[in-house]
Amino acid sequence: MMTLKQTVHFGAGNIGRGFIGGLFAESGYHVTFVDIADQIIDKLNEQKSYQVKLATEQEQTTTIENVSGLNNMKQEEGVIEAIKGAVYLTTAIGPNILPRIAPLIARGLTERVYETDEALYVIACENQISATDILKKHIFENLDEDTKERLEGRVYFFNSAVDRIVPIQEDPESLDVLVEPYFEWVVETTQTIPPIEGMTVVEELAPFIERKLFTVNTGHAVIAYFGYLAGKSTIDKTLADGTVAKQVQDTLKETGAYLVKQYGLNEEEHFAYIQKIIERFKNPYLNDAVTRVGRAPMRKLGPEDRLIRPATEAQKVGLPFTNLAKAIAAALLFDYQEDEEAMKIQEMLKEHGPAYVLKEVSGLDENSEISKEVIEQYHALKQ
Repeated sequence: MMTLKQTVHFGAGNIGRGFIGGLFAESGYHVTFVDIADQIIDKLNEQKSYQVKLATEQEQTTTIENVSGLNNMKQEEGVIEAIKGAVYLTTAIGPNILPRIAPLIARGLTERVYETDEALYVIACENQISATDILKKHIFENLDEDTKERLEGRVYFFNSAVDRIVPIQEDPESLDVLVEPYFEWVVETTQTIPPIEGMTVVEELAPFIERKLFTVNTGHAVIAYFGYLAGKSTIDKTLADGTVAKQVQDTLKETGAYLVKQYGLNEEEHFAYIQKIIERFKNPYLNDAVTRVGRAPMRKLGPEDRLIRPATEAQKVGLPFTNLAKAIAAALLFDYQEDEEAMKIQEMLKEHGPAYVLKEVSGLDENSEISKEVIEQYHALKQ
């Protein structure tokens, strides 16, 4: 029997199973999922397979096989063994969890580099600029000098950009995942690396990451926050409202103007990309809740994230940011009670007002043009 190449993937959630892990399995790898969710890990080990369904009328289905799971809290030695034998190590776990998994990865790498010269490729597949650099920094904090030297030429760290909409699943008990048909996974390297189905390799990632973050993620957030304010339940239903659809278009024109100027993108091609993204959001088979897409507003209102960064970058070069400011104001009004971060923002607003929140959460000076514009829009929307 042929032994399969091995890959270790941290994060057995919907993106891990429905996107990155699935692509590895389809490329002839055995995927070891690492997570703390016992229920998912146990199911992976019992079933050894699951289905990825496309959110289309036909619901095309792919069976994903050659998968298993390990609990990184309870099976540390198992995870270390898996890292020692892997070709790739990937994550889709949320950028804020990267520091927590770094010490265990560091232990795995330490043992590995003394036992084999085989190359290992580490890629963090997160919605965050330079996520792999962040992970690498945390791993290196847990390594001694000798191991760091031995990593050279043996362990490679590549940044990447990922894009696929995976809604909240109807049956949280099941391993099967519903995903949209469209996806993009771009990895930055000048090296020749083992090919993975669906992975695109580029020499410079920045334009891809920002194009995706400030079109897909910005657009998604705009729909979610205005949809929530309008009392809509899902993304596709929100987009059916002409006012919101225009707001999304106008906001993505602003991020687009920045992207075209910053990266010398072709204006017509970028506008076509915006239209393609908006069409994706209209997919009714995703049934994607505005509360899911809008969740964790503190992270989404961070200085480097989808709403604040394009606004500050646009302002720096004298481009318009009025619609972005309006979207930021809408995000401040996201008061969904089951969202911890939303509630935290509401408390801050109540106690100190919007200028304080923009300073604390978004790093905006209260006298900045953007803050003034956001505060004006905030009071107008609140009416």
